[in-house]
Amino acid sequence: MQTKPFRIGTRGSPLALAQAHETRDRLMAAHGLPALMFEIVVLSTMGDRITDRSLSEIGGKGLFTQELEDMLISGGLDFAVHSSKDMPTKLPTGLFLSAYLPREDARDAFVGRTAAKLLDLPEGATIGSSSLRRQALIKRLRPDINVITYRGLVDTRLRKLAEGQVDATLLAFAGLKRLGKENVPTELLDPESFPPAPAQGAICIESRIGDAAINALLEPVNHLRTHEAVTCERAFLATLDGSCRTPIAGYAVSDGEYIRFSGMVLTPDGREYFRVSTEGKASDAEQLGAKAGDDIRIDAGPDFFSSWA
Repeated sequence: MQTKPFRIGTRGSPLALAQAHETRDRLMAAHGLPALMFEIVVLSTMGDRITDRSLSEIGGKGLFTQELEDMLISGGLDFAVHSSKDMPTKLPTGLFLSAYLPREDARDAFVGRTAAKLLDLPEGATIGSSSLRRQALIKRLRPDINVITYRGLVDTRLRKLAEGQVDATLLAFAGLKRLGKENVPTELLDPESFPPAPAQGAICIESRIGDAAINALLEPVNHLRTHEAVTCERAFLATLDGSCRTPIAGYAVSDGEYIRFSGMVLTPDGREYFRVSTEGKASDAEQLGAKAGDDIRIDAGPDFFSSWA
């Protein structure tokens, strides 16, 4: 029987800590364990330390995970908790995503200072966002909008908005809800016209392949429908070589028997885009996502990516 606390790795932002505590609480409930059986280990990542440039400029999604994964590989952590959309599609040798908590609302939240809705912003307004997907979708809907790189913690972005540095910003509604800020958005964007990032709204747990005791600990908190949906979306992303340098959206919903997926890829200026929709058995989630990626590559043609990537 385990006598030492299980070590949960996380970043130190308020949102990351909220996700780590949710994971701990679900494990406590699943196994009847006290809080003292879990130790939350906070690490600072390169992505946390560099906030004045977009992720595409400084190396992509792995900047939020490398320090946690290094410590997980070395045995300093038992498992790590992440925002699923921050995870690269290729993980270090020996690690895998072993569990997903039930997914929150995957929509993007618009927070406006000078207008309550994206389409109501005045011509030439400025929106702050560091996401290439959000930037491209904004430009597709409102080519007159000025989009600037805008990173930092949720509270930092909201403070900059209040100070008038931008007219609006976009945030993941799931993160706002986990921080108790569900009343902050002035508009929730329709996923049909403004599709979310693959895996947005889902918390994942990363652990070591072959660590039977830890993976048995995590298994009861794995939400199968979220696991299936995010597996489909990540397969779509992987097939397109998706990263923070690529404006890609993808969203899947599983009912336990069937899964429905829709995806989009855009040029950074939003002028060109291609969409794909498909459905199939939930048990084939990974293959379904990969085929959707292949289909959209064929539709877009080889020059679509090479012309700007």
